[in-house]
Parts: sequence; structure tokens; C-alpha cells
Amino acid sequence: MTVGELYLESLATGIITPTELSWLTHGQDRFSRLEEATALRLGRLLDQGDIQLGCRLEGWRNGSVPGP
Repeated sequence: MTVGELYLESLATGIITPTELSWLTHGQDRFSRLEEATALRLGRLLDQGDIQLGCRLEGWRNGSVPGP
């Protein structure tokens, strides 16, 4: 996964997982300027509450999330 893919996935779902956040923080020293800017934007979205720290349900992408 790239920083851009993580950004788009987080925007689409409203969620970033702890594993993704860990990957993001541990890879900072290898990011390009664009990736750094994108990572900062993700941090701001977390701070603003626009995306949440959590988990994604399996099947979310294809609409097969089980109901109650």
C-alpha cells in the first residue's frame, strides 16, 4: 500500500486502522515530500474527527457487509 492509497481508502471508509497508522508513522523517514504532505493531511483529518481510528468490516467494498 502507498500513502496515497491509504489516504484514499481512509477518506472512502472514514477509518484508518491501527496497523495502517503504525505503518504510516514508522515509514515517515522514507516518504517523498508529497507523501509527507499526504500523511500530514491524514493526521489533520484524524484530529478533526473526519476519519476515525478503528477497523473495517470484511466485505465492505463489495457491499456484502452482514446486516443485524
